[in-house]
Amino acid sequence: MALAVLTLLLSLVIDRLMGDPQSRFHPVAMLGSLIAVWGRPGLYPVRIQRIAGVVFAFLTAVVFTLPFLIVERCLPLAGAHLSPILSAAILVIVSAFLLKICFAWRCLEEHVENVESALKSGGEGSGREAVQRLVSRDAAVLKDEEILSGAFESMAENLVDSIISPLFFFTIFGLAGAAFYRAANTMDAMLGYKDERIRLGWFAARMDDVLNYIPARFSGLVLILYFAARGKFGPAWKTFIADRKKREGFNGGIPMSLIAGGCETAFVKPGVYVIGGECKKRSLSEAKKDIFSAVRWASAISAVIFCAAMTAAGGVIVGLLGI
Repeated sequence: MALAVLTLLLSLVIDRLMGDPQSRFHPVAMLGSLIAVWGRPGLYPVRIQRIAGVVFAFLTAVVFTLPFLIVERCLPLAGAHLSPILSAAILVIVSAFLLKICFAWRCLEEHVENVESALKSGGEGSGREAVQRLVSRDAAVLKDEEILSGAFESMAENLVDSIISPLFFFTIFGLAGAAFYRAANTMDAMLGYKDERIRLGWFAARMDDVLNYIPARFSGLVLILYFAARGKFGPAWKTFIADRKKREGFNGGIPMSLIAGGCETAFVKPGVYVIGGECKKRSLSEAKKDIFSAVRWASAISAVIFCAAMTAAGGVIVGLLGI
């Protein structure tokens, strides 16, 4: 368990230092290419699209997870002839880079910065183009604050999807668990829409909802504790109670409502919802620093809790084995 803790901590350091390289050879980019091969509804008769979605979703998750599982199981055996310290160091370093593939922290901030920079330098047109890479809504009708809202909403929701959930599944199931989650979440991001993809992507969307159910509520608890420590429990809780169900689905509205309320700003999707309107005191630009801080602290606190859980679990196993 000590090696797993070191793996998690080192993966966070790697993320903060390197972010996500923009390459078509990045494993998640290659995963997306695989999904794009079978994820075209026109390939299948309508009557079998749901079945095809189930079959290919499972196959894709297995194909993506298998290399992580092989490394996780075989690397310790390969290093058996090395000194224990060197073998452990290699295992931790390789595992940390593999875990980093499964989550994205720094790039969430970079996405927001890119949208904000595009909006400032090129006006609404450039801002719409930048935010359209992050959200599925029609960016052509968005104004300044609505453009920023799309970026910050993506960041708030992805606190769960891109950070806490992968680390949660790594804590319980190791690298294979984090990889399986990343595959499911990527399939949902590409296919989980109520358009011509609805039948093919329904299973991936439901699988993503189920996998995120506990992590989303865990993140909500962490955010509540964080905002309580900052003296912002009142607006965070008020917005959570009033607005968490405005966001479609039963996971995304949790971090979005708490962050909007705790940072005293609002997320707006024109004609669909306003989250945080009752407690809004600042624009998104004014609240940017606090939103970034909330995501950073929630991520760091969650990582500490996960490390503590793995350490405690290791102690219990040692006690049960009488070692």
